[in-house]
Amino acid sequence: MDRLPLSTNPLGGDMGRRDATQPALHDDLMERVLESENMRRAWMRVKANKGAPGMDGMRIEDFPEFARSSLPAIRQALREGSYRPQPVRRVTIPKPNGGERRLGIPTVMDRVIQQAIAQVLGPIFDPEFSDASFGFRPGRSAHGALRRVQTYIGEGYCIAVDLDLAKFFDTVRHDVLMARVGRKVRDKRLLALIGAYLRAGVLVGETIEATEIGTPQGGPLSPLLANILLDDLDKELERRGHRFVRYADDLLILVRSHRAGERVMASVSRYLTGTLKLVVNEQKSRVVKTDDGVFLGFTFRGKKLRWSERAYQDFRHRLRKLTGRSWGVSMDYRLKKLAEYVRGWMGYFGISDYYRPIPELDHWLRRRIRMCYWKQWRGVRNRIRQLRALGTRIRTAIWTGMSSKSYWHLSRSLGTQTGMTNDWLKDQGLISIRDQWMKAHGYA
Repeated sequence: MDRLPLSTNPLGGDMGRRDATQPALHDDLMERVLESENMRRAWMRVKANKGAPGMDGMRIEDFPEFARSSLPAIRQALREGSYRPQPVRRVTIPKPNGGERRLGIPTVMDRVIQQAIAQVLGPIFDPEFSDASFGFRPGRSAHGALRRVQTYIGEGYCIAVDLDLAKFFDTVRHDVLMARVGRKVRDKRLLALIGAYLRAGVLVGETIEATEIGTPQGGPLSPLLANILLDDLDKELERRGHRFVRYADDLLILVRSHRAGERVMASVSRYLTGTLKLVVNEQKSRVVKTDDGVFLGFTFRGKKLRWSERAYQDFRHRLRKLTGRSWGVSMDYRLKKLAEYVRGWMGYFGISDYYRPIPELDHWLRRRIRMCYWKQWRGVRNRIRQLRALGTRIRTAIWTGMSSKSYWHLSRSLGTQTGMTNDWLKDQGLISIRDQWMKAHGYA
């Protein structure tokens, strides 16, 4: 169901609306969380984000029916403070720089409630967050963080203090976090509910493990809670007069000299471990020239941005998988998935100023697609017929079609290139990496 009408929306029901003249008291926030419109917007946001089922196996498309029958009791439990969140389901995904990132997938119901909480608390906390904080905030992005770093480099701050917080989301102390939430939230029911989410546990295989520390990464509320905790760090760095940029738990402090960087790393590490009770990964934290560091998948060459070598190699690896000739899918489907991936990757990394490898990437990608077509055109007669239909001269088509050379070799032959021209491949739906780069830089 695309929409739950407000008149029959089980997420609203008799929750009621707060009088517009009622002051926005921070000690009566649960009623604001439960307002019909707020819950409806939370559901629409969760629905738009899709996502996998939680531990109860419920899918997004099954939720409206469940909500209509079960929401009255859940709503009452939330009001009374007796609601108990379900444990999150543990999944792991590979990290770009190696290793694995652990995510916790809440149930759809808990995602809706968390989203509703975030929508109420966000406008309360966000306006006072640091201007140097760019992660998971309205109107801010990783690109903004990178542009800010470029500005500092242009001002002569070319030494980066790259502090790595070891397994940040897994090591957050609940008492430290809740003390900071409690500075603005006085509603005991809401505080207890947030605490219950932190302690809900995690399903690993068939075993539920307790979560005495950490905030599961994967729920709608986790990014806001991370910013609330780390805002103290931001304020401390501002008090010390540092130039810095933070995106979630990725922190970069810019200084003018290596010696200053070493002093800053030592003092900030003490603050993180002593005051915020976080763990600093000393092996990965370092003081380097900005040209030698990596931040949010990018490196810097002077003030110019360039995707990191690891990001570039991951890109090529994924393109190779999407154009593998053993992938038994139609060419239409292959080109569709390829276009989705390239648009997504270039939508983020396309702001890189590094153009040099792009024409060669496009050439390589066209050749791989020609290879895929050649394999699908099975049989000598069919291959000759396909090339002739595309305008290849008959002798060239026959020679190419009868050749026993490899798919990869023939993808660069005269026959395949005069038949499967660049324009023809574009008409079939092959995306151009160069066009996406030009678009990202405002040239198209």
